Amino acid sequence: MRERGGQAVPGMLVLIGSGETSPTMVEVHRAVAGRLRPGARAVLLDTPYAFQENAADISARARRYFERSVGLRAEVSGDVAGAGWVFAGPGSPTYALDRWAGGPVGRDLRARVRGRQGVTVLASAAACTAGLATVPVYEIYKVGAEPHWRPGLGLLEPLGLRAVVIPHFDNAEGGTHDTRFCYLGERRLARMERDLPPGAAVLGIDEHTAVLVDLDAETVEVAGRGGLTVRRPGSAAVLPAGTRTGLADLRRLAEGTGGAVRPAAAPPPALPSALPVRATLEETVRSCEHRFSTALAGPEPDPAAAARAVLDLEAELVHWAADTEEDTGGVDEARDLMRLLVARLGEAAPATGLRRLVVPLLALREDVRGKGGYETADALRQAMAEGGVLVEDTPDGPRWSIPPR
Repeated sequence: MRERGGQAVPGMLVLIGSGETSPTMVEVHRAVAGRLRPGARAVLLDTPYAFQENAADISARARRYFERSVGLRAEVSGDVAGAGWVFAGPGSPTYALDRWAGGPVGRDLRARVRGRQGVTVLASAAACTAGLATVPVYEIYKVGAEPHWRPGLGLLEPLGLRAVVIPHFDNAEGGTHDTRFCYLGERRLARMERDLPPGAAVLGIDEHTAVLVDLDAETVEVAGRGGLTVRRPGSAAVLPAGTRTGLADLRRLAEGTGGAVRPAAAPPPALPSALPVRATLEETVRSCEHRFSTALAGPEPDPAAAARAVLDLEAELVHWAADTEEDTGGVDEARDLMRLLVARLGEAAPATGLRRLVVPLLALREDVRGKGGYETADALRQAMAEGGVLVEDTPDGPRWSIPPR
């Protein structure tokens, strides 16, 4: 900690590979926010996604996430000077660079790291900008530009790291084609590495993974579901989640001078040793779908267990509602699956046991309506209708029946 005006100010740089406003990163954010002094100013930089038509919605969801899940009240501002906590996340790395690099935000971000002042959290697209060069991912992956680098903000150089940061390092969305390394794939990354300055390394951060650098203690921690890969021509070292080491060891790995990664000494780590690792939305969807199918399989189906799987899926959708990742297809697909499962429940449950099934589903619908989720509530009613259950809203509450076929 450094002192400013008689008050302790933490110095920390946090780089996140993805999932920055998802349930997987809640405990990381809470642990980091716990280092802030009371009343510290928290700033959300919306620059990386400011060009998007839904920018205001992304900001609103991010602010709700940090206030409800982390306990931080963040303001959307382009002024980071003196802020105790600064966050920037999804969007376009090059759009952010064009507005940060030669202006006050870029200078202030560099000053924060150089002066070891405040908590600076850069995730996803914003994390791309932290190194000496930046991947123009939109231009290469979506527009078809030749692989190339853009100059980065150079936030790592005051730490003695000549490196570029690549989030989404273990991305597997491509299925039949290679989308690792922030959608570059091995072929393009290998080509681009040859264009880096001599001695520069790649720091690859997996999805739903955070790298926390304590700027005062010069320690490094890896938390989340994946790891940090330090990649140089012809070699790569992986620091898995749970790794705690010194910044000097990370420098040696990046420089290729060898040496083992040693556990960091005092001061105590920023994160608790038993930090829980939460499942991703995709993993939860697969689990709920498997539980649902298992409950209805065999000679003695269990509709109540199947209904619990649907309820758990809905609860998880609520947790992921604040996720600001650009691609929200996973949430939409999970919502579609929930509708399908509800319809299958109506078809599978015998009439004699239907009340056991319908009552909790109606309670779920009322809970969703009470939270303002009218679209989801309507989808639930439609799904129940497809399963043979008619739901009518009356002044005395919802009423259900099985219309004649």
